[in-house]
Amino acid sequence: MRRPVALIALTALVVTGCGGNGSQPTAGPSTIPSSTVPTTQEPSSPPATTTQSPTQSPTQSPTQTPTQAPSCVDQKLQALTLREQAGQLIMTGINGTGMTSAQRAVVRQQKSGGVFLVRNGGSLASTRAATRAVNSAATVEGVRPLIAADQEGGKIQRLRGAGFDRIPAATVQGTWSSSKLTAQAQEWGSQLKHAGVNVDLAPVADVVPASLKSQNAPIGQLDREYGDTPQQAGQGVTAFVQGMRKAGIATSVKHFPGLGRVRGNTDFASGVVDDVTVRGDADLQPFADGIKAGTSMVMVSTVTYSKIDPKNRAVFSPTVIQGMVRGDLGWQGVVITDDVGSAAEVKSVPAGERATRFVAAGGDIVINAESGLTATMVSALVTKAQQDKSFAANLTSSVRRVLTLKQDFGLVTCG
Repeated sequence: MRRPVALIALTALVVTGCGGNGSQPTAGPSTIPSSTVPTTQEPSSPPATTTQSPTQSPTQSPTQTPTQAPSCVDQKLQALTLREQAGQLIMTGINGTGMTSAQRAVVRQQKSGGVFLVRNGGSLASTRAATRAVNSAATVEGVRPLIAADQEGGKIQRLRGAGFDRIPAATVQGTWSSSKLTAQAQEWGSQLKHAGVNVDLAPVADVVPASLKSQNAPIGQLDREYGDTPQQAGQGVTAFVQGMRKAGIATSVKHFPGLGRVRGNTDFASGVVDDVTVRGDADLQPFADGIKAGTSMVMVSTVTYSKIDPKNRAVFSPTVIQGMVRGDLGWQGVVITDDVGSAAEVKSVPAGERATRFVAAGGDIVINAESGLTATMVSALVTKAQQDKSFAANLTSSVRRVLTLKQDFGLVTCG
């Protein structure tokens, strides 16, 4: 019998996923004590205080204390135009060996807040040259871009040329001690750092039941899982995140709320549905473990979870993002999509809506592997923000979270 995550961790309310007695838990979010899962709070400025000396007459104006200067993040937020703010929320796909002329034009004109190396790159030296070009094209108001790669290991390793170690699959990494995996992840992260890459879109936190491994196209068939139990997966996720963080590399635990129980791969198939996972599932513990270990982002899948929100894919679901990620897990940092640019699962959704629906649901960074769609997505975000004050507030909150993440990794220059 599976026990809910929260019962395992806290003997209290649900965390995310499915109930241990087989019944579906309530849909309302539960609260996890911050001592169990840390939260990342948005920066705020305390209000100016008012003081009055004892000898001051009632008719005199009170003496005002100096107003606190805006934080670096707020300064940058105010300096960016609405379109530049929207650009911060799009991670544009480029070739790992460097931008094509068309990709360079998109990154420069749209000021993409991040780029994603979508095809296998060359050597460490050539990757470093490519990332320098990205920084030149995308930096705006002293805010440099996130530069990301899928550097999991095994069949999913974008950067394989000279200077990059060949990384074993997660199924192998999962057999190592935590200390060995942390040390190895730190070494792999150091290579990424030297190449100018600052984000590893890893680790996979999905749990693939042993009985489904051969049928699970996105994870099991590619040996991307750390284990077939929440405990095994969580141990690998924790060690990997900690190693990458020591190297100064941001990570993203993925693919919430899990791809371990589906059969189709959303990159190539549409209509992929998980009809098992419910809120409070023990298999979601590795995501909580990744947050506790210090991950920088939580990636949300494009699958539909019929027992959580049958009307929306996870990336468009307020229940998943606001209710589960931000509510149940207590995560207030950056939430990022799985690819919604070239993935077959979202082809039926207009490109602009892929961005606006995600941000409206509470998400932040949109991964778009098709650079030709970036301008459409940015324009859609701008138009929606101009027409809808509530959405505009969501967009501002998302940009603030992204800028805070960038500041944490030295990508924001103030002064």
